[in-house]
Amino acid sequence: MDSSQLIANLNAINIGDLDVIRGKLEEAREGCLAINQPDLADKLREAVEALDHADLRTYRRRVETVVSKLGHIR
Repeated sequence: MDSSQLIANLNAINIGDLDVIRGKLEEAREGCLAINQPDLADKLREAVEALDHADLRTYRRRVETVVSKLGHIR
């Protein structure tokens, strides 16, 4: 999965079952690791933790940060 695909997948996460959202975030996290972006993978892990604590503001900021940084490495 390249950075453009990761961006598209992350932007597509809006609403849904929390397990589905966690699965999509994990898929994106693995994709970040595959393209040698461990810092972005950590941000996505933090997003999952924020989601688990119902901290939607932090969750959204972490996802937006990853999308932004992926946009710069395309």
